[in-house]
Amino acid sequence: MRRRRPVFAVLAAAAVVVAASPASAAPGVPAFLDPAELPPRAGTAWHGGAVTGGVPDPLPFCVGEALPGATSRHRAFWTDLDTSAVQVTVVERDASRAEALAGLLDKAVRDCAGKVEQEDPGTRAAWRDLGRVEVADGAHVQGVQTTRAETGSDVHLFSVGRDGRTVTVVHWGQMGTFKDAPVSGFRTTTRTAVNKLH
Repeated sequence: MRRRRPVFAVLAAAAVVVAASPASAAPGVPAFLDPAELPPRAGTAWHGGAVTGGVPDPLPFCVGEALPGATSRHRAFWTDLDTSAVQVTVVERDASRAEALAGLLDKAVRDCAGKVEQEDPGTRAAWRDLGRVEVADGAHVQGVQTTRAETGSDVHLFSVGRDGRTVTVVHWGQMGTFKDAPVSGFRTTTRTAVNKLH
């Protein structure tokens, strides 16, 4: 049986930029994750697209509507199987505005399961708080699982982290349930993502 694409797929356009611009940045500009810094996926390697201005198209699941388009930069990641990820980074005018944005993104994930069920009664969704990561000005990891009777389940991990006036959000997802999610590895990815901001 052919495996369907996960509902969060952001990679249709990204697949053509395997020879992408590097995620390293000029001094003072936040750097992005490298593919090898994402949780390993058995049987395949991670690939990364170019670092691109603006928000991803389509918008990332749960957090997309909370992202400021004009000041966002993003990078998409994918495997040859059903796992994908995206990192979005925003540099705000000051630390206070960055703290507010991080809170808004955290809330968007926390409210996502209820919103999904309200907007699509055929989908069941569940949320989990997966804890804080002590790095820079802090990071928070959460998970959302969505299930439709006719198509099965997708599991998503999110982290929102901040260093000064810079906020980064990482979204990982694949087919499966919470038991399939590499929470420990994603927490390591989160720490790396925040450490690379400055």
